[in-house]
Amino acid sequence: MNRNAFVDHLNAHRDEARFGFQLKDGSERFVDNLMASLFPHFSKELLSTPEQIASRLVLLEGDLTRLLTPLLSDRAQESSQISGEFMAALPGIHARLMDDAEAIHLGDPAAESLDEVILAYPGFTAIAIYRFAHEFYKKHVPIFPRLLTEYGHHLTGIDIHPGAEIGKSFAIDHGTGIVIGESSVIGDDVKLYQGVTLGALSVDKRLAKSKRHPTIEHHSVIYAQAVILGGDTVVGHHSIIGGNVWLTESVPPYSFVYQEHKARIQAQEERRPTVEYMI
Repeated sequence: MNRNAFVDHLNAHRDEARFGFQLKDGSERFVDNLMASLFPHFSKELLSTPEQIASRLVLLEGDLTRLLTPLLSDRAQESSQISGEFMAALPGIHARLMDDAEAIHLGDPAAESLDEVILAYPGFTAIAIYRFAHEFYKKHVPIFPRLLTEYGHHLTGIDIHPGAEIGKSFAIDHGTGIVIGESSVIGDDVKLYQGVTLGALSVDKRLAKSKRHPTIEHHSVIYAQAVILGGDTVVGHHSIIGGNVWLTESVPPYSFVYQEHKARIQAQEERRPTVEYMI
């Protein structure tokens, strides 16, 4: 293909896919502005009066409608309706996020305040963006929910699919490398540590609309690097899943699942000089 033909090919593709950078960039700016409106910790300017906050929320709703309109070309009349419904849901989302922040604060001895959790903890940021995105996922808005959570993934290293169902007072500690799949169901007062995967046993595309990811019931703790797979896998309430566990079958409530490690002391004649690695 010569250069002119290639340019024509690229141009035709642009005509077919009109969202591009503006949608991605606009989605990220929407998240940033929304976080700044809900939490002054993220704001670059002081919103000191109710009128200023109300004005910012009106602007956000307008921005949201403009972002959704091209995505809902066959449902264009729904853009403003969905935007209004999302803004009406914000008080409840904000209250739930404060419960999440409190759960993180209470569960981490290193956290000195709620302000520290909200401003500095990647787990809180990832949960917040997930809760925004989930509202749009429930309304079957294409692309946009995933753009939001992928922005959260980029910021935090925590990958939460917007389709996951996550209960109240959700805590993520450290968080890097966590993956929560689309059909995961997580109950109330659950805590996950870094590297946890709630994944599928199969990546067969024909199973796309099925329950592929596990269910974690209320008051459970999943420790670092645990991998829990399969849509039929249920971790019963008040369970503890230890670090590095590989789990593909259900466990009942109050279970304690862990890897057993053994230590053997070498006999005198087996001992060798200690190896020192210079890094």
